[in-house]
This record gives sequence, structure tokens and C-alpha cells, in this order.
Amino acid sequence: MGIREAYFLIVTIFLASLCVPIQAKEWEVSLNEVRRIWDKAPHCAFTDLTRFRDKWYCTFREGERHVHGKDGEIRIIVSGDGGEWESAALFTEEGVDLRDPKLSVTPDGRLMLLVGGSIYRDEKMVGRQPRVTFSVDGKTWEPLQPILSDGQWLWRVTWYEGRAYGVSYTGGDADTAGLFVSDDGISYEQITRFKMDGFANETTLRFFPDGEMIALVRRDKGNTMAWIGTSKPPYTDWTWSETKHRVGGPNFIVLPDGEMVATGRSYPEGAKTVVATMNRESYEPCLTLPSGGDTSYAGMAWHDEKLWISYYSSHEGKSSIYFAEVGLAEK
Repeated sequence: MGIREAYFLIVTIFLASLCVPIQAKEWEVSLNEVRRIWDKAPHCAFTDLTRFRDKWYCTFREGERHVHGKDGEIRIIVSGDGGEWESAALFTEEGVDLRDPKLSVTPDGRLMLLVGGSIYRDEKMVGRQPRVTFSVDGKTWEPLQPILSDGQWLWRVTWYEGRAYGVSYTGGDADTAGLFVSDDGISYEQITRFKMDGFANETTLRFFPDGEMIALVRRDKGNTMAWIGTSKPPYTDWTWSETKHRVGGPNFIVLPDGEMVATGRSYPEGAKTVVATMNRESYEPCLTLPSGGDTSYAGMAWHDEKLWISYYSSHEGKSSIYFAEVGLAEK
């Protein structure tokens, strides 16, 4: 074999290795601690969690019930140690049900809050549009400002190399979920639409260091099984795998070693919030958090070699916010 042939053989083997799916490790997953951290409204739900300036920030919706009723409000609470929490901000908008809040940290070091705003008439939705706001210190916030167009629902954004990426969905037919990108978190342009049936909606995106994008997508029609998608820049071509599980409120993170761990609502034998191992082709629950009834929508963060999770649940009789410490150890 000549030098040229050997070179191309090595390159071919290397490129092929990049396409091999990451196989999820065998984890020993343990619930170290869980505590209820907020229950001051009749219904507290739809959480997210992040670290900002060495403190925990947790956000969620406060309302009378899961949907409809009094307009939903968005609260942010803060804690230095995860034990004692205090309110840092409360967002309201007359005539608008604010819901599904998500936190992220912008490239210039500000805390960004993304929320959905729904308008109801006689308990029927007649309009909805996402909103964003920013804070330099987690306490003082800019006014909420609408983004995208009426009817869109940008569920979460993830920042990568200075840009915010997220999936927004509209109606219940095929191809209503689109991938969007923004340089500032305010103005967005569409990259592509996801080609799938089953009403693709709530989606979390994450990135590997080489720029590969991973998507975990909720589906609510057809067989309702969640899908996992992968794409390389410029993120117009996607490879999809159907999981064996229906997943509500899908979330996941990429750990420092490249493994992935996920959370979501599990439906068999009654709704529960679960922790799951995940790779490019599968999502497998491995730990059930104390939960039941109206539950899920977990926020996730990796800190001090532990997984920290916020979620909501009504298993103790009232929909409340919980904060869990989960240990992960390779078997």
C-alpha cells in the first residue's frame, strides 16, 4: 500500500468513527436528596434551573391550575446553597397566561428568561407568542418583549458559539416544528423545518464540542414516542431515531465526558418524573423521582460532579416545586 492509499484509509476510518453512536454507559444512579422548595401558589409548575454568578436560579409558573384560570405568572427564586430559597423576580402580563419559563446565560454574561404567553377566551386559546427578558444581576430585569410571530411557541433556547438555537412549533399538523437561530436572543431566523409526523412540539437542543446538535423531541400524535435527532452544521440535514418512550417536558444535558442524561414525564402506570440515560438512538429511564399526578418539566444542571434537578409534582397533594440532588457513578 502506497503512502497516498494509507492516508486515505486512515482518514476514512477516522471519519467513520465520528458516525458511531455514543453508547450510554452503565450508570449507578442514586437519589441523594430531594426537598420541596416552593408551594406558595395554588399551582406551581413548569420549572427550569441554572447556575448564575455562583447561585442557583429556579423559575416556574404560578397559577390557579395547570391551564386556564387566572393568568399565569412567572416567578424566579434564588439560593446560594440549594437549601434556602427566596423570590428574586415575578413577571405578570394583564390578560396573558405566562408559562413554560426557561433560563439561559447569554455569551455576554446576562441571565435570559424565555417564556410563552397564551391568550384565552372562554377557555379556548386565541393567541400565543414567546417573550424574552434579560438581567445582568438576576434581580433587575428588562420588560418582557415579544419575539417571533403570533402562533409560535419557542420552547427553549441553547447558546452555542455565541448564538441561540431553539425549536418553535405552531399547530398540530406535520412539519410545524422549525429550527431557529438568533444572535441576540431577540431576532430569529429559521434554519429548517423538522420533517416528522406526530405533532412534534417541546424540544430541547444540546451540542457536542465539535458542533454536532442533538435534539430530544416530544410527539403527541401517532404512537407519541419521542424522537432523537442529530445534525452537523449548518443543521439543515437531520438523522432521526424513534425512542421506545413517550416523553413530556423533555430535557437533557451533555456531561463533561460526552455522555448524556435526560429527564421527562413517564406515562406508564401513572405520570412520574424520571431520570434517563440517553444516546443518539435511545432514551431509557433509570430512576423515578418522588412524583406523581401533575408532574415533570425538569430543569437540569451539572455542578460539583452531581446532577441537580428542579421539577414540579402533585404527589403530596398540591402541585409544588422540588429540588433534587442525583448521584451518577459508572458501574
